[in-house]
Amino acid sequence: MKKEHYRFSLVLSRVLIYILLAILLVITLVPVWLLIVNATRSTLQIQQGISFLPSTFILSNYKILLSKGLDLPRGFLNSFTIAAATTLLTVYFSMLTAYGIVAYEFKGKKFLYNFILVLVMIPMQLSIIGFYHYMVKIGLDDNYLSLILPSIASAASVFFCKQYLEGVMIQDLIDAGRIDGASELGIFHRIMFPLAAPGAFTLGIFTFVAAWNNFFNAFILITSRDKYTMPMLVQTLRGDVYRHEYGAIYLGLAASVVPIIIIYFLFSRYIVNGISMGAVKE
Repeated sequence: MKKEHYRFSLVLSRVLIYILLAILLVITLVPVWLLIVNATRSTLQIQQGISFLPSTFILSNYKILLSKGLDLPRGFLNSFTIAAATTLLTVYFSMLTAYGIVAYEFKGKKFLYNFILVLVMIPMQLSIIGFYHYMVKIGLDDNYLSLILPSIASAASVFFCKQYLEGVMIQDLIDAGRIDGASELGIFHRIMFPLAAPGAFTLGIFTFVAAWNNFFNAFILITSRDKYTMPMLVQTLRGDVYRHEYGAIYLGLAASVVPIIIIYFLFSRYIVNGISMGAVKE
């Protein structure tokens, strides 16, 4: 009797959890779907009420954006260039730095790690003025490099990689590589980096999304309109000229969101695998 009661309680709890997750899924997806649908509707249709079915005014809305000087393909290319370069640099150098901290014993190792933790807790907004003046002095203002190069020293990414490598690193493989005559960088490239691929994918996805959505730094450092990223172009939609062009506004917002949705849809399984593999150490 107790066993049957336990099974019933287990099934009931699972059903309640699935119901709760389904509700949360609907709450999350409905606003995004409405955003995409409204991008295909006219202003008049949007004013008439909510609809879950797409319409046929997406080209008209796009022409309105073009007539106001909003170059979505150019903004998309700018954002993708910055996000892709930032992702590659962040993943590689963060993994390399974390590997050095985890695999080697050296004087000042604890101090270095504690210093990284302190940097993680300091908001970027506190140092943006000094960072901006530094970029101006070295001639990188209004330049994509000012947004890309700092990703080489991402404290939060190093912290994530260190926690992950501690869970998957196998010292015997490193020792075997040294016995076979591999260099230290060779061991990292041929042994550790492939072993940490799930974590690298996870970090890459989060980094790409953060770089794509980065508005604050780009707004401070980029001044030329032809270099505007997607978030910067989207913020220009709040002007008076778009006050009654709701379809065009939704199209601009959807254009900045859809790539992120695609990235999550294609690589979401790597996020789960990367976190789960790094959480358990044999």
